[in-house]
Amino acid sequence: MTVLAVDVGTTTVRCVVVDGDGRPVGEERLSLPPTSPAPGLVEFDAMALAEAVVGLATEVLERHGPVDGVGIASQRASAVAWNRSTGKPVGPGIGWQDLRTADRCVELRAAGVFVAPNQSASKFEWLMGEGGSTSGADLCLGTVDSWLAWVLTGAAAHVTDVTNASATGLLASDGSWDTALLGRLSIPVGSLPELVGSAGAVAAASILPGSPVISAMVGDQQASLIGLGCVSAGQTKLTAGTGAMVDMCTGDVAGTGADGCYAMPAWAIPEGVVWMLEGAVLSAGSAVAWLVDLGVVPDVASTHCLASDCEDSGGVVFVPALSGLGTPTWDDGARGTLLGATRGTGRAEICRAVLEGVAHCCADVIEVLARASGTTPTSVRLDGGMSANPTFVQSLADASGIVVELSSEAEATTLGAAALVRVATGDAADPADAMEGWQPAEQVEPCGPMDRERWAEAVSRARS
Repeated sequence: MTVLAVDVGTTTVRCVVVDGDGRPVGEERLSLPPTSPAPGLVEFDAMALAEAVVGLATEVLERHGPVDGVGIASQRASAVAWNRSTGKPVGPGIGWQDLRTADRCVELRAAGVFVAPNQSASKFEWLMGEGGSTSGADLCLGTVDSWLAWVLTGAAAHVTDVTNASATGLLASDGSWDTALLGRLSIPVGSLPELVGSAGAVAAASILPGSPVISAMVGDQQASLIGLGCVSAGQTKLTAGTGAMVDMCTGDVAGTGADGCYAMPAWAIPEGVVWMLEGAVLSAGSAVAWLVDLGVVPDVASTHCLASDCEDSGGVVFVPALSGLGTPTWDDGARGTLLGATRGTGRAEICRAVLEGVAHCCADVIEVLARASGTTPTSVRLDGGMSANPTFVQSLADASGIVVELSSEAEATTLGAAALVRVATGDAADPADAMEGWQPAEQVEPCGPMDRERWAEAVSRARS
């Protein structure tokens, strides 16, 4: 069987046809980064995003279709509001990194309501204000997967799966929408999408050639977890893209978040929910892109070559808190910090310090997940754009002290989405069956410890 996997990340849209052996056979992609019109604001054009998905999907299907189903893997907590009658967005799409509602979240916490700025809840509340001329009954609120399902089905489906819904901050403990919290935020439950499983027929994507059925919806990090074959308790993956997300499968045990990590559903199928623990690094690839913006390197691909010009960073340490710090501190006021520079510090040392700083942050999260789960992973499976940078990969192995297994596909999200479509259509019994036989393209062993105490001191200086 063949599957169309729609992968919408923070900066890139990909539409990939995947064959029954889990191999991509055709791909179309487009860079579509968000904008930052003011400090702390991260926005995207939801209509442009929808048009990009439809255009890319149509093109790849005309070349490599037809397919047996569609799987959508998308950035999770980003928020979209649109008019149910016109199908037009009523405000900007708000990215998951956006901090415009940080003060509101502090205000809510003081009142005993706990929502985080990187969740959708307060973003939905803000968008309700933007769509003030639209009645609650005529306003749809959703994460990116909801918006795309609405567009692809010609407004026939307003749905989201539990993995995406869990990123909104609006789910109750029983897996339904939390009506009490919705009332506190003045969000009508009727404006939210219907909750569905991660694998199962939703509706025909009637706007695409052949009208294939949308058969899977899943958050991008959960899709990557599946696509990297981390389908048994204790298996851990790291996706290093714009940010970096570390996820550990915990099986049928929900687990308890601690030290800034949190439990989330990994997938939901009729047989039950499988869980994972997650921790976040807010600036990973974006810190490397910052070096390009400064003119330190001409492009991201050049960072490995430049960093290789020096054996070490010469005592320079960089804390990549360009959007604050995530796990374990969750400090919105932390800022990117460069320490230890001397007159002899050059571009190479700074470049290496940035790559090592991201690796240190990722190692921090791996340590937190190990403590929270009581399971120390022997390896971490790696995908995402930064997996192509050997300096970063070796630094990650050295900082964490464990083996790094590189994915054969730089973006495993498409493989995870395709695996769930196979489950939905009966071609595989479950994600473990679909991903049986996963093998790394390469294994990178630690070759020497990094100074974690010096790193901890640097983080303390970057804190607000």
